[in-house]
Amino acid sequence: MRLHLRGVVLPDDEVRDLWVHDGTISFEPVRDAETLCRTGWIVPGLVDAHCHVGIRYGGGHTDRDGAVAQAEIERDAGALLLRDAGSPIDTRFIDERADLPRIIRAGRHIARPKRYIRELGIELDDERDLPRIVADQARLGDGWVKIVGDWIDRSVGDLRPLWSDAVLKEAIDAAHREGARVTAHVFGEDALPGLIEAGIDCLEHGTGLTDDTIDMMVRHGTALVPTLINIDTFPEIADSATKFPVYAAHMRDLHRRVRETVGDAHAAGVPIYAGTDAGGSIRHGRIADEIDALAGAGLSRHEALAAASWRARDWLGRPDIEAGAPADFVVYEADPRTGRDVLDAPAFVVLRGRVYPRRDPVTGHR
Repeated sequence: MRLHLRGVVLPDDEVRDLWVHDGTISFEPVRDAETLCRTGWIVPGLVDAHCHVGIRYGGGHTDRDGAVAQAEIERDAGALLLRDAGSPIDTRFIDERADLPRIIRAGRHIARPKRYIRELGIELDDERDLPRIVADQARLGDGWVKIVGDWIDRSVGDLRPLWSDAVLKEAIDAAHREGARVTAHVFGEDALPGLIEAGIDCLEHGTGLTDDTIDMMVRHGTALVPTLINIDTFPEIADSATKFPVYAAHMRDLHRRVRETVGDAHAAGVPIYAGTDAGGSIRHGRIADEIDALAGAGLSRHEALAAASWRARDWLGRPDIEAGAPADFVVYEADPRTGRDVLDAPAFVVLRGRVYPRRDPVTGHR
């Protein structure tokens, strides 16, 4: 397919012409190209940096057809690059589909028995096995490993770290030797110093961050994916935890201050990226909601979009809109930085040079 587009190209905010040929971008004219648009805003393919293709909404594993359906929903929302932050199924078959987003996999969650969502992760009886399992997952993944940093400990009735600091350091070093980065699920405060000092590359959620641990993140260059629309489920989680009142109160407090926490991290210089935590309790296709939430937590609308597009693509080692790059971008009729309603209604999604027009929100038809 040969295409021609003209519009405001972000992030440079310049009106440009671009062409698509053989699935790649060109800034030189291509003969016999069909003009797709003459006005609009052209944005590098959106990124959901915390997305679980393979986890069914409501919990449990999905099958291959279910995973394909999830990936299609993400594509139609404009999320063309997904960092799959832990999945119980092998989704590599999606790589064979030119019509589905690219997935960067982190393998399976690594946790302790009864210290994470049942059946999703690899559970280690002995924490001394963590470095070996992390190295194994590093070799199986796409440059990332996901560990569970904290979870409720029912014996004490609140969030507690899963691992000792020494084992974390060994495990993260093992991943780095394999050329992989490590990220960790972490809600509370107590696990953060050990994770950051051990050299963790990214934190998921990070609701328990304080001024001290934010400063530590800045010194270590640790990234944050706050998953704000998932944090908005904390009150519901707290309501269901009547047997653990301390934990319930803790979760409500983390939720109450999360936007201030993220704003403080951003102001301090922590790199922040957009991730929805889709799968399980969050439906797929909600990247516009997460961008909007980031804009409500202290990022400008330009910064919030960057966290889900060109900056996130650079962080994950993928190109944006440049000559010779894959033609993965989203076209909007208005400036997508003006708000969620625009972001949630792309005029066109272009993936590997193929055009996917907007779906009718009522009928579901294109």
